[in-house]
Amino acid sequence: MSESGSNFTKAVYFIVLAIFLFDVQGAIIKYMGARFPVEQLATFRNIFGLIPSLLVLFLSREWHDNGRQLLIKQWRLAILRGFYIAGAQYCFYLSLVNMELATATTLTFIGPVFITLLSIVLLKHKVGVWRWVAVVGGFLGVLLIMRPGSEIFTPFALLPICAAFGYSLAVVSVRLLDDAIPTATINLYALIGALVGSTVILLSTGNFVAVEKTGEWLWLIAMGTVGGFAVLCLITAYRLTRPGNLSPFEYIGIPFSFTLGWLFFDESPFDKLFPGVILIVAGGLLIAWRERKKKNPMVEPV
Repeated sequence: MSESGSNFTKAVYFIVLAIFLFDVQGAIIKYMGARFPVEQLATFRNIFGLIPSLLVLFLSREWHDNGRQLLIKQWRLAILRGFYIAGAQYCFYLSLVNMELATATTLTFIGPVFITLLSIVLLKHKVGVWRWVAVVGGFLGVLLIMRPGSEIFTPFALLPICAAFGYSLAVVSVRLLDDAIPTATINLYALIGALVGSTVILLSTGNFVAVEKTGEWLWLIAMGTVGGFAVLCLITAYRLTRPGNLSPFEYIGIPFSFTLGWLFFDESPFDKLFPGVILIVAGGLLIAWRERKKKNPMVEPV
């Protein structure tokens, strides 16, 4: 197998593992959400997520080659990205507690559509007819799942959409940072910003429940470390090949989340997901195809 083919295969393994770990983290959050407020869960996730984030930094050859520099000129923007993530975490975690795991997860896959729209506004990118078709199709898919105006519509369905927008804003804004800044450093700043943001939300709401049992601490630590290692796998995957090559594999998160929801929470929201999920996935795949064809990779997540 060629070196590029070998790298692509490794990248696929890492992206699939990352998506699986993110869904496992979501299942833990849903489970722990019955005991702890989501503001507290988000704060603990970011605290314990520092461990794998620091591991990524110290294992980064790029960071060592740049003199192990931690201070960057654009630190305000780097921290601001973390605030976007903190807001997205709050919305997504709250949706996990109040919705089916698969439904909340599927709605966040509107992200590529938001990335396309934000790229127009923030990066002045031009968007062709095919990507506009993908944008419209993605939004129609979301509407079919949310079903606004019907009896089954719930305002909680808006939360994954808000989360997707926050995550997409963090993804697109990374392009505004200097290309010379190592990815691991950007990731660390984002996590610090997310920790500060989630802590501010926690303190402003005053929702805090004391952790009384060893088992609860173990679940909280697992939540943070699993999420942190998911980010590590995601970064590794996107550094091995072009982002456009991997975007289709991210949708494996939908069956992953459905399976976890069915096994652990007795959820099977077939009627809610179809046919809207088909349009969401199709829109995302169409955007990924256009990006790959133009050899202009979509913004890399960090």
